[in-house]
Amino acid sequence: MVKSEFLELMGDVARTIGERPLDPLLAKFLNATYPVDGPWFTRLARLCAEGERDGWLMKHEAGGIRFGRAIKPGDAAGAFSVDVVRMQDVKGPHHIHTTGEIGAVMAIDGQPRFDDWPPGWYVYPPGSDHHPTVKGGAAYVLYLLPGGEIEFTGR
Repeated sequence: MVKSEFLELMGDVARTIGERPLDPLLAKFLNATYPVDGPWFTRLARLCAEGERDGWLMKHEAGGIRFGRAIKPGDAAGAFSVDVVRMQDVKGPHHIHTTGEIGAVMAIDGQPRFDDWPPGWYVYPPGSDHHPTVKGGAAYVLYLLPGGEIEFTGR
C-alpha cells in the first residue's frame, strides 16, 4: 500500500513537471505547488519514512548514507528516475547531473540543509555537479533525474 501510494505521488509530480526547463523558476513553481508545510509534501516525507522502515526504499548503505533507486525511468514517474537518500551531517560522492536534477529535501531531525538548501524543492540544471552535503541534522533527499542520468566522478 505504501509503495503504491509513493508511486502515485511520484507520477503526480512528474506529470506536473512535464517538459518544464530545469531552472530556478521550476524550483519556485514546485515550492508554490507542493509547499514544504503542505499536505502533499508531508505525505511524501511520511511515505519515505515508512518505505525506509519497511525496507523497500533506500536498500543500500555506504559512507553513512542510505540510498536506493525507487523508480526507474519509463515507470511510474514517466521520463524520470526517482532516488531517495537519507543523510545526516555527511558529504556524499561527487557527481554530475548530465540532464539536471530536481530534488525535495525533507527534515527528519534537527535543522538539516542540503547543499545549503532548506527543506523544500531545489533544481540543478543540466551539466551541474557537486558533492551532496547535509549539515545540521538528518534529512531525506528525494531526487528526480531526467532519463535516470547521473555520472559519479570518483573525485
